[in-house]
Amino acid sequence: MRVMGVDPGLTRCGLSVVESGRGRSVVALDVDVVRTPSDTALPQRLLAISDVVDYWMDTHRPDVIAIERVFSQHNVSTVMGTAQAGGVIALAAARRGIDVHFHTPSEVKAAVTGNGAADKAQVTEMVTRILTLQAKPTPADAADALALAICHCWRAPTLARMAAAEALAAQQRRAYRAKLAAKTAQAKAAQAGARR
Repeated sequence: MRVMGVDPGLTRCGLSVVESGRGRSVVALDVDVVRTPSDTALPQRLLAISDVVDYWMDTHRPDVIAIERVFSQHNVSTVMGTAQAGGVIALAAARRGIDVHFHTPSEVKAAVTGNGAADKAQVTEMVTRILTLQAKPTPADAADALALAICHCWRAPTLARMAAAEALAAQQRRAYRAKLAAKTAQAKAAQAGARR
């Protein structure tokens, strides 16, 4: 499975592509950070991110996109910029029919380090070890993008099993409701026949 990990942001947007192998083996194929100047108008910044993401998706052809879910932050403008960048990327994936999954920062940290409250240095260290990189990926946005892709590779089998279980449960609920409705209709018909 080829996963494109994205750490969205307006000023710095981390992009990575990894490929999962057998078990928990993951190989890094590419990593970069898209930068947009803060003095540039928002539409142009989003367009710049979109252009690079389009190129990456067309070049690397990922099977799935893993994007960091915007979680609570104190700076509203940062949250908005992160959400807008993430939206541009999700839209580009949807246009290509590529599945998109969102992971919270704590899910990513827990998957990569075993600690949902790990700091950036710990995440970078573990990403370097997991991918057996010669040097630590910099800046932190690059490491975060790789961590997102790793997280999705490792969580994908569980997510697939959960989706299958939820689909089966929904199917069983529908079957039960249909059976219940049929019994209710049968009972009402029997009552109506008894009154005659």
